[in-house]
Amino acid sequence: MTGVIAKSVHSETAYSKEAELFLRDLDLEYHLHNYWLQPNCDDMPTLWVDTQSLTPLLQFLKQSISRPFAMLYDLSAIDERLRVNRGEGPEKQPASDFTLVYQLLSFTRNLFIRIKVALAESKLSAPSISSVWQNANWYEREVWDLFGINFEGHPHLRRIMMPTTWKGHPLRKDHHARATEVDPFSLSEEKERKEQEALLFRPEDWGMARANEDSEFMFLNLGPNHPSVHGVFRIALQLDGEQIVDAVPDIGYHHRGAEKMAERQAWHTYVPYTDRIDYLGGVMNNLPYVLALEQLAGIQVPERAQVIRVMMCEFFRISSHLVFFGTFAQDVGQMSPVFYMFIDREKLFGIVEAITGGRMHPAWFRIGGVAQDLPEGWDKMVREFLDYMPERLRDYDGMVIKNKLLQKRTRGIGVYNTAEAMEWGVTGPGLRATGLEWDLRKKRPYSGYDQFEFDIPSYDGGDCFDRCRVRVDEMWQSLRIIRQCLENMPAGPYKSDHPLTTPPRKGRTMQDIETLIQHFVNNSWGPVMPAGEVCFPIEATKGLNSYQIISDGGTTSYRTRIRTPSFPHLQMIPLMSRGLLIADLIAIIASIDFVMADVDR
Repeated sequence: MTGVIAKSVHSETAYSKEAELFLRDLDLEYHLHNYWLQPNCDDMPTLWVDTQSLTPLLQFLKQSISRPFAMLYDLSAIDERLRVNRGEGPEKQPASDFTLVYQLLSFTRNLFIRIKVALAESKLSAPSISSVWQNANWYEREVWDLFGINFEGHPHLRRIMMPTTWKGHPLRKDHHARATEVDPFSLSEEKERKEQEALLFRPEDWGMARANEDSEFMFLNLGPNHPSVHGVFRIALQLDGEQIVDAVPDIGYHHRGAEKMAERQAWHTYVPYTDRIDYLGGVMNNLPYVLALEQLAGIQVPERAQVIRVMMCEFFRISSHLVFFGTFAQDVGQMSPVFYMFIDREKLFGIVEAITGGRMHPAWFRIGGVAQDLPEGWDKMVREFLDYMPERLRDYDGMVIKNKLLQKRTRGIGVYNTAEAMEWGVTGPGLRATGLEWDLRKKRPYSGYDQFEFDIPSYDGGDCFDRCRVRVDEMWQSLRIIRQCLENMPAGPYKSDHPLTTPPRKGRTMQDIETLIQHFVNNSWGPVMPAGEVCFPIEATKGLNSYQIISDGGTTSYRTRIRTPSFPHLQMIPLMSRGLLIADLIAIIASIDFVMADVDR
């Protein structure tokens, strides 16, 4: 089903003024090249440049402009070949078969911007910017792997998500989306031999270099699926005795095409897929997706639905941090705490189940609100948990945080500073452990967070211990927020009356045929979202998480880009572990707090 029956709503936001100031500064301070400003991106300036202008502009934005853009927040691509709605007249976007999208973040401006580069299918190539930002390395590999776009000058351009023997580039529009679209799989002896050969470990293929003529490689495969790595993950270690010379993370074992699946699911039927991105974050994953769609369609969410969302998100923040806390202690040698903390998590899941009917993956947020209103007795359960949990956290403080053995294992280990965190795209507790109080709930409030009183915990050690302490303190702050939700839960509807709310409220479905038809269509085909582009970041459990969505005016997404925090965080492992011991690496891995579904998507 296609055809635009609704239009995107472009209204001034709290960041529109800062966007204007950025464009003024750019015009005053940068004169090397021209750019084309994409209309209707009021709070996220979007500049189109050619490939020759790309690197100088990005260097200028990072190093020279007043209040620079310290972080490469995301790098992705769009296959534009089948896209219909790319603007009309003077608003029409430049001709492009494939478009590269560089998203930057300025902490001093509190502003995201996008730089786009149009590429022709006959010349899919752009200069590598891995010398400008270190974290561009993995992003460029991902784009090459999934779209086939070459990056000239990249130090090690090889597949990162797909097996090395994979044919084609999965996020291209002409690549099949389902196994049923191709011939049944078969494994001949010749194919099996090639697959086995591709699995052989050659250090040079991983970018490792011999130290000198007299030294020999000594390697250790940590994983895939080592018990301490929290998922199907592998690190190839180059060792001198027990000392780490180099560590090369290997990801992609959990890749299941979450972005590709978004292009075949109706807007609302994709909500359950978002739960599985960070499978410890539950409905927290739904939030950036529905917020992006609501911004695209101009849906105003009722106050009660917003407060319910905040309460459920903070429950899942506690749940996720409890898993981190217990496994962190376990990884450095404490076996008992994780059992106590999982008991608390079960109590929390009892509340989640009573409210949503689900536990780890409720898929409970909806476009325009939540699935249903709070059940009778919810307040009693929440109050009992709020009265119960503080004493448990105090016990854990004595059991884990004040444990001298744990402190010796984690203090001064895996250290990075704020500048390094920005360079590598680190957000969330990992960034706040370097002393920077940057939390999107405070800096760019969404879903009514500006109405709540809470603090942003931070420490300045930048090591494993401080990353743990930040998360522990955040659980206390989440309890504060939940109590405010409990005591100030507004009355009113739990879902918007906007016609694109899905599923729509059923109140009048038995009274007039138009409402019944709308309910049927939105549930079967799904809503037709207006054509446009939107990106909505939130402060998730592990850092910044956002959905960059492109609608072509249909019932499915044209392109969905999921920016997750764990992907850039894992890329820092070599920096954090070189010169340390293998045992330290286990503490470092635990302190990052990642799940592989969040990395691989």
